[in-house]
Amino acid sequence: MKLFLKRIYDLKYLIALLLILESCIVPFSPPEVSLDEQYLVVDGFFNVGGNDSSRIELRRTQNVNQTDQPLIETGATIVVEAEAGRSYAFAESMPGTYLLPPGSYDMQDKYRIRIKTGNGQEYLSDFVTVSQTPTIDSLTYKLDNVQNAMIFYVNAHDEQNKTQFYRWKFDETWEYESTYSSALEIVDSQLVSRKENITKCWGNKNSGSILLGSTVRLSEDIIKDLPLNTVPISTNKLFRKYSILVKQYGLSRTAFEYWTELSKSTQLTGSLFDPQPGQVTGNIKNIADPRNLVFGYFSASTEETKRITISPNLGIYPRCTEPDTIPVQCTGFPDDPCAFNTQKLLLTYWGPRADYVLVATPDCADCRTAGGTTRKPSFW
Repeated sequence: MKLFLKRIYDLKYLIALLLILESCIVPFSPPEVSLDEQYLVVDGFFNVGGNDSSRIELRRTQNVNQTDQPLIETGATIVVEAEAGRSYAFAESMPGTYLLPPGSYDMQDKYRIRIKTGNGQEYLSDFVTVSQTPTIDSLTYKLDNVQNAMIFYVNAHDEQNKTQFYRWKFDETWEYESTYSSALEIVDSQLVSRKENITKCWGNKNSGSILLGSTVRLSEDIIKDLPLNTVPISTNKLFRKYSILVKQYGLSRTAFEYWTELSKSTQLTGSLFDPQPGQVTGNIKNIADPRNLVFGYFSASTEETKRITISPNLGIYPRCTEPDTIPVQCTGFPDDPCAFNTQKLLLTYWGPRADYVLVATPDCADCRTAGGTTRKPSFW
């Protein structure tokens, strides 16, 4: 009996302790998360190779709890200055995006970036040397049955063993079709043949993660079968035709360390065992007030690209609900079926007298609803 009462007492004590602990749980919001400071973010690099434009994007940081669109920094002046004295001015091609056309640059010179924002603040980077990027040897791919996905790999090497630090980006493009083909449309209350083909589209997506590689611990400067992109078959990107353009950049050690730390702070967090987020700033400073932070790293390098296109026919044909059949009587009155329902698209005539049409919802008959475009890429 005493043992039974003791167990009941212990159980009551445990429940009371849990209630106390529960009442002590309060939301924790560190100052770094709650700050509303709008620091400048610089994204881009100086393309010294002369084969493509240099591109710099300016944004502002936001409180992580905000759901608004990123703040774009417009009206800024951006100039790349050579240590030898020459300067190269960027032009704002679209809000927050600044371009410098390809040109002839001295590979042996050093360069820095100077940014003047619309609010009068001026930012300046350190001088950096040019990183000459070796060519991409090959792009390969392999079907992984375990992941049920196609994995794309990159291979590269530097015979002079000077690069050692690499970064990659990629643009992927794929062809896809809607379930049904819309052959008709209503124009000025008339049933006519559709002029634009909205059955076939091309989707496009840029790499969003930070892709890095290093050979500093290897005896040779060789990148072999480094996985860059995994495309699940379930996405249907591989059903028709798929193309990936890989861009390769050589990095300095300091640039590689910056991107590595940024990768740890943005991509590897999620558990207590992952690196915890920290303040990752680069080589750009506010001239008047160093305490006014700016995020980003200015680098100068050449760019090497390579594309691979495949047609593996992996995936399933897109399925959709059965189309509807409605009569056609183009009378011009308000209840005219020619203006029946803007939520559906006309597919084709139905019936021997052509007085019925087949209709379906836009997501079944208009490939553009999936985010793609009907414009065929120039490289397709």
